[in-house]
Amino acid sequence: MRLVSFVSADQVAGYGFVTEAGLHKATADLRARYLDLRALLTADGVAELSTAAEAPVPVSAVTLLSPVPTPDKIICVGLNYAAHIKETGREKPKYPSIFTRYPSSVLGHESRLLRPKISKEFDYEGELAVIIGKEGRNIRAEDADHHIAGYSCFNDGTIRDFQRHTSQFWPGKSFDDTGAMGPWLVTRDELPNPEVQHLRTRLNGQEVQSTPISDLAFSIGEMIEYVSKVTKLLPGDVIATGTPGGVGRFRNPPLYMFAGDRIEVEITGIGTLANPIADES
Repeated sequence: MRLVSFVSADQVAGYGFVTEAGLHKATADLRARYLDLRALLTADGVAELSTAAEAPVPVSAVTLLSPVPTPDKIICVGLNYAAHIKETGREKPKYPSIFTRYPSSVLGHESRLLRPKISKEFDYEGELAVIIGKEGRNIRAEDADHHIAGYSCFNDGTIRDFQRHTSQFWPGKSFDDTGAMGPWLVTRDELPNPEVQHLRTRLNGQEVQSTPISDLAFSIGEMIEYVSKVTKLLPGDVIATGTPGGVGRFRNPPLYMFAGDRIEVEITGIGTLANPIADES
């Protein structure tokens, strides 16, 4: 299934799934029991959604949010593709390089990403996002699949000058409304082997990143094993698995995003996450 969260025209939040026929919203009865998609995942209720949904409406009738708008945590992995490690001039790390983003920094498909007034270094980072479906601590890599709800496209939009202020990535990664996830969460049964997929990022139609996800330095299982040693992973938690080479900062000349631009992250088997760029008002 392709699971989505959204806000309708009357500003009511909801969730459902998308088919070729359109958006099937969860019924009021289901939403009374499971307030949002995170609650549905926590209750292992995705199967109920398939039989408790309304007749389809056009997806264009709603505003898509990040598939899980309010996760307990968003864990990001840096320096996790060979080409990106090489372009930064670093060696492959012994352990995953971990930082976090705030949920308030992540929007949905077709929402405007905002370049803050105080920076002209707004960069793109196309990534695969892993969404947790079953809680766990000290999860073994070989058991990680059983804890995954599904996958989505992720844009780890970064304010590069703030990222460079210190050795900590957080300042450049958590500006409000600078990242995105979507357009939906593809459940694991429909994408059983994401590492055979291909990731592409396009800025104004020009391909700027292209890599097989099999080029990950740390596998999805290894990332889940490492993170779950530190903190209990909960349903709805997001792990952004890192970006490949081709980011704007390391191009000559650098290539950043500005108002009027359009950024797209496409992953085969999932779809395309697209966002226009605007200036902060």
